[in-house]
Parts: sequence; C-alpha cells; structure tokens
Amino acid sequence: MNELRADAISGTERPWAYVVLTKPDVTFLVVITTLAGFYLGSRGPIDWVLMLNTVLATTLVAGGTAALNQYVERELDAVMRRTAARPLPTGQLHPREVLIFGLTTIALGAAWLAIAANVLAALVALATSVLYLGLYTPLKTRTTLSTAVGAIPGALPPLIGWAAAHGSLSVGGWVLFAILFFWQFPHFMAIAWMYRQDYARAGIRMLPVVDEKGNATFRQIICASAILVWVSALPSMIGMAGIYYFFGALILGMVLLQVGLWANRSRTNLRAKWLMHATVAHIPILLLWLVLDKLTVQ
Repeated sequence: MNELRADAISGTERPWAYVVLTKPDVTFLVVITTLAGFYLGSRGPIDWVLMLNTVLATTLVAGGTAALNQYVERELDAVMRRTAARPLPTGQLHPREVLIFGLTTIALGAAWLAIAANVLAALVALATSVLYLGLYTPLKTRTTLSTAVGAIPGALPPLIGWAAAHGSLSVGGWVLFAILFFWQFPHFMAIAWMYRQDYARAGIRMLPVVDEKGNATFRQIICASAILVWVSALPSMIGMAGIYYFFGALILGMVLLQVGLWANRSRTNLRAKWLMHATVAHIPILLLWLVLDKLTVQ
C-alpha cells in the first residue's frame, strides 16, 4: 500500500517530502550552533566563504542523519501520533530511496567539509552522525539513559564550526559543547513529558514513560538547568567573552531554571510545553549574546 502511495504522489509533493525528511527544525538548530561555533572559533577576520561552505556542508550531514533516523525508526513512527504523518509512515517515499538519500547526503556533506574546511571538521560531523544513529537511536527502546547518550552528538555541532574555523578542538569549543550538552536535558525532558503516552505506545523508554509521577524527570530538568546556569558563564571565565555576557548568561540561565521550577510545581502538559518553548528561545538568545559580546572584547 505504501509503495503504491509513493508511486502515486505528485511531482510537487515529492520534493516537499524530502524536505520534511531532513527535520528542518532540528537541522536549523544544528546550523545556528555550527555558525556560533565557527564565529567564536575564528581568529582574526571572519572567512565568510569558509563559513558558508561549513554551514552548507553541515546542513547536508544533519539532513542526511535525520533521514536515516526516520528510515531506522519508520515502524515506530507509524504508531506515534506526533510522527505518523512523516514521509515513510504515510508512504510518500520508499524506504530504499530514503536510505540512499540519507547515505548520499551524509557522504557529500562530510566530503565537502574535508575539502572546503579541514578533515577534523569532517570527522566531527561524521562522529555526530554515527553516534546519533549507532548509539542514541537503538538505545531509545532499551534504556532511559538514551537521552544522556543522545546529548553527546546533540552537543557536537558547535565543535564542527569551531574545528572548521580554528583548525583544532581547543577549550573554547568544548565549553560550547558543555553548554549544548546540559541544555538538552530540560529541552528533551519537557518534550518527553508532553508525549510520554506516545512514546510508551511505540516502546520508546524515555524517562517520563517509566517515571509516572515525574519525580525523576523534573529532578533531572532542574539539576541540568542549575548546572547550565554556571556552565553558560564559562566563556567569560576563559576570555571568550566579557562581563556583559557573564551577567546576561546568568540572567538567562536563572529564567530557564525558574520556568523549570514552575513546571515542576504542577507537572501538566501545558507547563511542560511552556518549558519546551523556553528552552527553544534560550539557546539562540544565549549564543547571539555570546557572539555580540565577543565583538566588544576583540
């Protein structure tokens, strides 16, 4: 039935199906964190051509990784309400063509990075894809620790940009990695709490699925948010930014922590949704503030 559907969709539907396959919202987050890593890792004037090549190549790797993730999880996606409309469960695309698309775009993106930037950036991009697909994806149905494992590839994109601009993975790049790593816990736990019944239906062992009262889930949200307050201030302590960023990071971190505490008091889906929105706003504002403050300390 799905194969008939894939053969029947119009020429205008197929390109859009491939766009959906790349998870544009997730890929956009990868792009902005890669951009931040590139800018902050640059020494001297920005090489705009190199920046553009890095972003475009990383976009290919991110999009291909998202496609392969949907290829692997196509049966799980079909039983979850939030993912049932994706191109594979609906039969808009064949599994084989999604597999080819994913592998090809990852290979092209990694090769582009190696040629236009350097091999180190390409290796970090490939590590992001391999860890996401090879560890995080299969662990989702096996253990609640998958979120912690998945936070590693999720925090690597700024290191792609840093490696492309800097040529090495110095301490500043790892500070950006730490910020992204801890930020993911309140973000993904809020989403998991909202969709815990959906995840349970698919057999995905997110923490809220087994933590019915939410004690462990919201403890993790609050602890990670509290750590993020101080980790976000590290750029000022190592000379990446100045005093304005330091106080701005503390304020942003405290606001996010307060939203987490507010969500914990009721633990409704609505409050979890507000927490999710707060995390989505938090990271681009924080990185933009860091980029702007770097301008003042150069």
